[in-house]
Amino acid sequence: MLLPLIAVVISAGLLWAAFPPIGVGPVALVALAPFFWAVRRVERPGQAGALGFVWGALFYGALLNWLIQLGFVAWVPLTIFMGAITAAYALFVWSFRLWPAWRWWLIAIGGWVVMEWLRGRFPFGGFPWGDVGYPAALIPGGLGSVQWIGPVGWSVLAVAFSAAGALLVEDRQNWRFAVDTGVAILLIAIAGAIFPPSADGEVLQVAIVQAGSPCPGTHCQNENQRIFERHLELTESIPDGAVDLVIWAENSTGSPFEPDGNEVVRNAITDQAARIGAYFLVSGTRSAGDGRFLNVNMLYSPDGVFIGEYAKRHPVPFGEFVPLRGLLDFIPQLDQVPRDMVAGAEPVVFPVGNGTLGSVISFEGAFARHMRAGAAAGAEVMVVATNESSFGDSPASSQLIQLVRVNAAAIGEHVAHAAITGKSVYVTPDGTTTEPTDLFQETVLYGRVQMRSGPPTVYTRFGDWVMVLALAALLVSLAWPGEGGLEGVFGRRRESGTRL
Repeated sequence: MLLPLIAVVISAGLLWAAFPPIGVGPVALVALAPFFWAVRRVERPGQAGALGFVWGALFYGALLNWLIQLGFVAWVPLTIFMGAITAAYALFVWSFRLWPAWRWWLIAIGGWVVMEWLRGRFPFGGFPWGDVGYPAALIPGGLGSVQWIGPVGWSVLAVAFSAAGALLVEDRQNWRFAVDTGVAILLIAIAGAIFPPSADGEVLQVAIVQAGSPCPGTHCQNENQRIFERHLELTESIPDGAVDLVIWAENSTGSPFEPDGNEVVRNAITDQAARIGAYFLVSGTRSAGDGRFLNVNMLYSPDGVFIGEYAKRHPVPFGEFVPLRGLLDFIPQLDQVPRDMVAGAEPVVFPVGNGTLGSVISFEGAFARHMRAGAAAGAEVMVVATNESSFGDSPASSQLIQLVRVNAAAIGEHVAHAAITGKSVYVTPDGTTTEPTDLFQETVLYGRVQMRSGPPTVYTRFGDWVMVLALAALLVSLAWPGEGGLEGVFGRRRESGTRL
């Protein structure tokens, strides 16, 4: 059991290194190989489940260590939950270790995709951090291909290559799995490098106002007023006619200093829009009554006319609402979330010049399906408005940007990633970025975005079609007649194949 345990620790460490703060994305293509080797090596189901739990707890615990700043009440349950999910997956793939290699290989791939799908939706709307496809897509040319296969396509390729590696180490006769997957990765990456997504529509000059918070991670006296005034002060430094769009990020306004209910605030914003001659996207919160609140992106025209608003659809569990609040009211840390957010119903796009603007708010930028929903609704350029003041000097902002890069490439659109205390950056349709701001830096970040004028990407049109194929392959491999079966799962030892 010692060698499998060491292999699982190495595997978790390799995948952790694929994400920021280290961020060696291509490592994700091989990171799971030691995990698969370890799970296939042990002889008892309890050992397989234990290995899966250790892998999940180590990887997600390290990746999400910035949640500790919210309290161990946020980090520990999530880490345990992630470990439990991977324990179930490890037990699942272990159960089929005696089946023919090709069947086990397809089961490992399809099972992983199902696990990521479930984890990205349950519980409480899911949590996509740590999906292996995001760093895997960062190989040269990989981002360009996300427009066709989506982030989940790279999850499939990474798991396939790692599982093939485990089979190859076990028995050299299994070389075809690794070679075929490697060729597929190479061809897809080359195609992505040759035909990256691009946008050639109307150009917008943009100013992201990153004005910071007087008390990041905590609450202080007159906080909302001071945040609004600092945003206004920096906006006044933007020259007349310099930009077409000004963005104030998430929580730049809040009750009672928010434009919907405060005429002084609204007039200050519309005056600046008229002076600069720019559209004005303001992200903020306001009361929704009954102890609830809305988190919205509001757009004003250069003439000061309110165009409309987008209400965040995916609240952050234990950050913007408390699930099962009545059962958990004995936990004192939850007093930091006294109100629950009212979720929006659908994506919203805004007319901007000769194009359309879509937006998501913070946590939503990590979900490919939310970015896709905006693009499918007609958005030709996207804004991610975020805050991240709760996470201090941590990799959280860089990790979100990595996710946004891949999601931007999936929909093939420019993205303005605007933060208050995190890192602001501009992302091009092929997933490359400009130089980001620093954490807690107070500045105006100028850049340009370009409307997508061509047809939607394959991913925008068809979504996670690669996942459907992987699921179909999983079902076929389970139902295929012939050698293999559950009758040998718990009793029969392997009779062939080389053990290392």
